[in-house]
Amino acid sequence: MRPMTDQPFAGLEVVEFGQFVAVPWCAQLFADGGAHVIKVEPHEGDPTRVLAPLAPGETRHFLSRNRGKHSLPLDLRHAMAPHILDALLSRAEVAFFNLRPGLGAELGLDFATLASRYPRLITGNVTAFGKEGPDRMLAGMDYVVQARSGLMASLGKVTDGLPSAGDSPVVDYMCAALLAFGVSSALYRRERSGRGGEVDVSLLGAAMGLQATLFTRVASADAAPDAELLSWLAEARAEGLPFAEQLKRNAGVRPSYMSTVYYRTYATRNSAIGVACGSPSLRRKFMAATGMEDPLLGKDVPREEMAKHYAALQLLMEARLGERTTADWQAALDRAGVPASRVVLPVELLADEQTRLNGLIYDFDHPAVGRTTLLGPPIQLDGVGFRPGPPSAAFASETRAILAGIGLSGEEIERAVADGAVRATEA
Repeated sequence: MRPMTDQPFAGLEVVEFGQFVAVPWCAQLFADGGAHVIKVEPHEGDPTRVLAPLAPGETRHFLSRNRGKHSLPLDLRHAMAPHILDALLSRAEVAFFNLRPGLGAELGLDFATLASRYPRLITGNVTAFGKEGPDRMLAGMDYVVQARSGLMASLGKVTDGLPSAGDSPVVDYMCAALLAFGVSSALYRRERSGRGGEVDVSLLGAAMGLQATLFTRVASADAAPDAELLSWLAEARAEGLPFAEQLKRNAGVRPSYMSTVYYRTYATRNSAIGVACGSPSLRRKFMAATGMEDPLLGKDVPREEMAKHYAALQLLMEARLGERTTADWQAALDRAGVPASRVVLPVELLADEQTRLNGLIYDFDHPAVGRTTLLGPPIQLDGVGFRPGPPSAAFASETRAILAGIGLSGEEIERAVADGAVRATEA
């Protein structure tokens, strides 16, 4: 029986075999929701522990995805590993994985093997490109999948003539959110059926989910232009046309008047502001708030006439928005009810009243690196269901306690430490 608590995952036993972003951040969401998470790491630790360390084993990357967990450095190929893994998994309710392709089967950590031994266990697995298909055994990370999925091209960021991604691994985080939803769904199903299950999420699927509208094609409207574009691309690549030129032909889904006038970022007198007028009423409000006119608004005119009109209106709107400061326009558009926001840098959100009051930023004292600020849980449940846990203890400092907690005897623990099955730093 789980303890009665406001936290949805209180008492839930979770084992994480994760590194980098997607699985660790997903498991952190469960820890924020009250789950007891044991993170299995190699003896050298999660690779993110050494990315510009702030203290031994502590980095921005590791801190942002691993709070509230208990780390167990374990050599998965050691002779004692199967005994330790059995002790972990026999009491676990959820196990998260993002092992390299094929490794899970080698170690007996694939779903078929686990399901036969632990029928109530729910596994959450992340792959780069999915379980099937010619790319199923390929390694992949966020940047690579952004390229493979079309996301890099659709986002439109170009550096030195080549498509590029931003600093944030958006596919990883989308994947983590999907995995959390999938595992929560499996837990809900298990409450009724009593059986576990396998949740699979791929970075490729997550990246495509971020572009769902672009993959909605209607044959009568899209078949001919799609075929024309594919034919043109084949010719362009055969001729070695620079990718920046290819990118200009990327098929978008927004009408031209949206991206040129109504759904875009404008330069102001001192910075920039983004506007999103997704309905005719919002477009009318935008015109009124800026003191401009759009005589074609709401009218059905030939495409060429519309394109010419909005190309001219774009120049007028850019000049108009450039006349005043961002604060001036923000106030005017807010009064008009037009969705708009100044463009801010991430560092500005650290002291932003909006993020602070909504618990999206919080501060704490880290025992190794001192005063630290992190993103708070981006989910709320009655205001208390998700709350940030403490930073994970120093690497390898909880090894003996974890092994004792899963039922190993003192003799087994000391043998595991002495033989190198696990790493421990405590006395």
